[in-house]
This record gives sequence, structure tokens and C-alpha cells, in this order.
Amino acid sequence: MILNRFLIISFLALQFLTFLCGCSEDKDNEQQPATENKVVLLHGAGATFPAPLYQKWIVEYQKNHKDVAISYDAIGSGAGTKLFISEQVDFGASDSAMNDEQVSKVSKGVQLIPATAGSIVLAYNIPDLGGRLRLSRELYVDIFLGKIRFWDDPRIKKENPNLQLPSLSVVTVVRSDSSGTTWAFSNHLSSISKLWREQGPGTGKELDFPGNAMFGSGNSGVSTKIKHSWGSIGYVEYGFAKRAGLDMAILENKAGNFIEPNESSPTETLANTYAQMPSNLRLFLPDPDGDTSYPIVTYSWLLLYKQYDNKEKWEKLRGFVRWGLLEGQKFSSDLGYAPLPPAVAKSALKAIKAI
Repeated sequence: MILNRFLIISFLALQFLTFLCGCSEDKDNEQQPATENKVVLLHGAGATFPAPLYQKWIVEYQKNHKDVAISYDAIGSGAGTKLFISEQVDFGASDSAMNDEQVSKVSKGVQLIPATAGSIVLAYNIPDLGGRLRLSRELYVDIFLGKIRFWDDPRIKKENPNLQLPSLSVVTVVRSDSSGTTWAFSNHLSSISKLWREQGPGTGKELDFPGNAMFGSGNSGVSTKIKHSWGSIGYVEYGFAKRAGLDMAILENKAGNFIEPNESSPTETLANTYAQMPSNLRLFLPDPDGDTSYPIVTYSWLLLYKQYDNKEKWEKLRGFVRWGLLEGQKFSSDLGYAPLPPAVAKSALKAIKAI
């Protein structure tokens, strides 16, 4: 009897120990996938100009790369650059790149990567116009200087004899935030107009525009203001204007030809000017040469550090940027951006290797 009780107790004890071991193994098995499926978080911020493209890249890239989670805040080039300098993001983005003074503030070093490019258009809302608006260089400078106050101004009529120009006030729509788009647009105006450069607002990310101006935040904010304001005209990235269904002016280029903005208009400009690309990949195109060049074209740059403390984070970021320079370019045209010429993409990929 005693022996039987002992055997029963031993059997129960053995079962209990087996149960405990099983639970331990289950816990180990539950924890193991968490280690294998570790997700690296990457955060960037900056320009609104390329935001739709970068957000498309993120969605497409993460479909096949579950080990990384990427976020991008479209807060404007100025704010994004400040966050990058203070090392609060893993990467930044700017339509005005970074100047030497800004670069000198970054202890980890800076590598500028031209990631995309596009046109800045003059979108307008003039009811019952009866055609596309044409603007010479002198005309659109004077519009943003506040020197032309009504749409039926004789100078605009002379340029557009077949349009029904109304006696409607000209209202410019400009950016309220620190903007690389503002910088690129004002850099163009400074390049073609001594009056703008020396007596007008000049070049900058935030400017005091003269005349009857309204303000919008980001390219989307400017587009919305134009769409809902008769008599308005504003500078905005082509893709935003296209998606908003806005009319866009045909502009005179350096060669004296009037060029219509479209998906392909910046591409030839980029190819024609690649020879000017410096070693730091910071190339501005304030007034490009070429008979068919659209007059206001800009690169948009990703801001990367030359040194990353977290090797794993940099490897994931490098993979994403490389994918964007190669596979990601195929999404550019549909969203209103210019695919990078192969030579530009090759130079950018070479720069990444040096990080």
C-alpha cells in the first residue's frame, strides 16, 4: 500500500515537472519570433514638395521589407532641416539642400542626395478665361512684385489677346511656412530680375511678399487657397497643382520660348545640366539653358548623416534610399515628378557608398 502511494505521488510529481518544463519551452518559443521579427524604426521630416512621392515609396518598400517601419513628416524644408541639424530625425528632406553654414553645424557630417526633381508652376484661378494664360518673364516677376493689380492689365492683354481677361484683382498666394519651394521660386526670380534681387524680396525660404498676398501652409495649402479664390495665382509644385485640377500658366524660358508645364518638361532640363553637377551633389537650376527647358525646375534632396551611430539603422535606411533611387523612380511621372537621369542616380548611389 505504501509502495503504491509512493509510486502514485512520484508519477504526479513527474507530470507536474513535465508541465512546468513545457510552459517554459512555450514561453521561449513565444519570445523567439519577437527577436527574429525585430522592426527597425526610421523617422524623417522636411519638404512638402516631394512628400507624395516619398510616402508612395514608403508604402511600396514596406510591402516587401517587414523589418523596417518608416515615417515621414511633411513639415517644410526649413523645419525639417532644423530637426536634422539637431539630430532629432534619421533623415531630412529639403528643396533648397543645405548651405555651408548649416552643414558646418552637423558634427556627424552631411551627405546631400538628390532624390527627385520637379517643376514649380504658376497655378491660377481666373473664371471663364477661355484658354491657357501665357506669362512672359517680366510679367510674372511684376505680378509677384505687386506691380500688376488687375487681370485685365494692358500688358497681360497684349500677351494674351484671345483670352477673356476680367477686371478682377490679382491676388498672389505664397507660403506661410519656411519652404524650399519658396527658396527655389525666389532664387529663379532673383536670377532673372535685378529689381527682384536688389529691391524686392530677394531669395529665401521665408519672404515678405509685396502686394495683395494670401498665405498657405505647404504646397497643399497653397493649392487649396488658389482653388477657392477667384483672381488668385500662386507658385506650387506641379504634382500638387495637377492633383488639385488647377490651371497652370505657360511660362517664357531663358531662350524666349513659352513652355507648357507637364510631366516630361523637367526631364530634359535635368539631363542637359548634369555636367554642372558638383561633387557635393548640390546643384541649383535657377534659370536653365535650353530651347525646350522649363524655366523653374528644382532638385529635392534627402539629407543624410555621413556617420550613423546605429549600424543596423543605417543599413535599413541605406536599403530604402537605394531602392528609391532605383526602383522608386518609376513612380515619379504618375505623381508629377521628374525621374532622375541615370547619371544623376549613379552619382547619388556612389555617394551613399561613402557613408
